Amino acid sequence: MDMDCRQTRNYMHAHLDRELDPVTAAGIEAHMRTCAACAQAYATQTALRSAVKKQAAYYTAPDALAARIRAKVDTAGPAKKTAPRWNWFPLAAAVAATAVITWTASVQVEQGSRDERIGEQVIAGHARAILTTHLTEVASSDQHTVKPWLSSKLDFSPPVTDLTTAGFPLAGGRLDYVDSRPVAALVYRHRQHVIDLFVWPDAKAARSSMQASAKQGFNMLHWSDAGMTFWAISDVNAEDLKTFAETYASAK
Repeated sequence: MDMDCRQTRNYMHAHLDRELDPVTAAGIEAHMRTCAACAQAYATQTALRSAVKKQAAYYTAPDALAARIRAKVDTAGPAKKTAPRWNWFPLAAAVAATAVITWTASVQVEQGSRDERIGEQVIAGHARAILTTHLTEVASSDQHTVKPWLSSKLDFSPPVTDLTTAGFPLAGGRLDYVDSRPVAALVYRHRQHVIDLFVWPDAKAARSSMQASAKQGFNMLHWSDAGMTFWAISDVNAEDLKTFAETYASAK
């Protein structure tokens, strides 16, 4: 889908919020690859959103609040003689427990939101490559050709291996853009299907087991290992994608 500057600017906020379908999102990203002005505008909006999220003021109740409430209760007049005194320890414990639960939930929600955001980008990248038939920039089944090519274009060296004997021959690789950085996209085939494996370093990502998801007709698996993040996506069935991911993870 070809997009011009006007359309790109109109859809920019929706694209930033990951609200667009893969075809429209792919059109916008393709336009921004050739239009520096729109790419800069998108980068500015992304930076602004990040800054607001990180720098917006957050206010907590002052420590003296409990003391002021206690003082009010203690000086409440005649009712003080009949009303029981507050037991502040259970209340404080309840507040502390609530804070821990809220913090834990917020961490889980944030991680879920990040995974969902990255998943949308992975879908868009895969759909764009399929629709534009731009699957590979280096087409080769030789891992010793694909790996050096990608390493020369990126600031890391992705693990590349040919899985032909397992039924997943390497077709090549290309560059893509996920999670606000350039990434390696390794391209594999399985019968008539294409499997994209997006790879990039993430120092913050702890080692994690494979997490499966399905959206917009695609199956996805993502995991982290040795400081690297991996996202596999294809229209193959979930079991075949799992076999691919496990084979790659054990062979890399």
